[in-house]
Amino acid sequence: MLIVRPVALEDLDALEALASQTGVGLTTLPPDRKFLRKRIKSSLASFEKIAEDPDAPGGESYLFVMEDAVEKRIVGVCGLVSKTGGYEPFYSYRIETEHFKSEQIHIDKSVPILKLNEDHNGPSEIGSLFLHPDFRRSGNGRFLQLVRFLFVAEYPHLFEPTIITEIRGVSDEHGNSPFWDAIGRHFFGIDFKHADYLSVVNKKFIAELMPDHPIYITMLPDAARAVIGKPHEQSKSAVANLEAEGFTRTNDVDIFDAGPCLACKRDEIRTVRESRRAVVGGTLDSPVPGELFMICSTQPGFHACVSGLVADSPDRIRLPKDVLDAMSIQIGQSVRYAALHSSQPKGE
Repeated sequence: MLIVRPVALEDLDALEALASQTGVGLTTLPPDRKFLRKRIKSSLASFEKIAEDPDAPGGESYLFVMEDAVEKRIVGVCGLVSKTGGYEPFYSYRIETEHFKSEQIHIDKSVPILKLNEDHNGPSEIGSLFLHPDFRRSGNGRFLQLVRFLFVAEYPHLFEPTIITEIRGVSDEHGNSPFWDAIGRHFFGIDFKHADYLSVVNKKFIAELMPDHPIYITMLPDAARAVIGKPHEQSKSAVANLEAEGFTRTNDVDIFDAGPCLACKRDEIRTVRESRRAVVGGTLDSPVPGELFMICSTQPGFHACVSGLVADSPDRIRLPKDVLDAMSIQIGQSVRYAALHSSQPKGE
């Protein structure tokens, strides 16, 4: 059984091992022990603030791990930020059009451009998604990706009305990005992998070196134009899962690899909208065949897993005993649940 729970300091070694397998492009999960320790501590502080019942999102960072409950092995990680921007702006390239017209030669033309966008008061963001290759099966990736929305549904006031995500863009097996080679390399003088890492440590260099004038897409090399707004091959199933949840592509792309940005209104996300609370009214001695549900505790600590269930009423359910034991839930306590798949499942 796989359990998703908040990260703990004891997970540092396992998290570092996972980060060493992510490759280039997953900027928020570098194989940097000092940075990862800082992320864990930031997440712990964010979870502690929930008890204080803050009035509005303040840039809290929540990090979750997926654990094999039998082997006690960390096999995945995912993150959630309550608000982007603030003291560290959110940067993107916005795809816009510039209009040119000449009455003399009867030319009326619109040209696509990339315009640097710097947002200091941004939306909430999901990110840091990675699952060990050995566990990319049986809907595990979908669960790890979507379980964050159960957390959002349980604590909606902790998040902005809109949630976005930046999808990893196209790069080759050596970490080379055709978009970076066409633009960023000329202004930063470093390779994509190095810039990708620095953007996590401190974004100040972006404002110092990235030009703020428009870049004409038509003047870029074919290889760079071809990847604008395109996801990395390993991220295609994640995009499909999010689109099934109601996310749509925006006009923004990542400033380094031109990966797409997706967004959805918080309360319109399928998992958020369809999830509901129920009291655990009893146990089941065996697994339940049929539809699978994501189920999370509503007590402090947030533990979640995937299981079948029996609904005696819309607000009263029964769960297999091993599920209750794994999540430390007692009969009479409440859980929140939502179907793992939408009515028209896509992706992993």
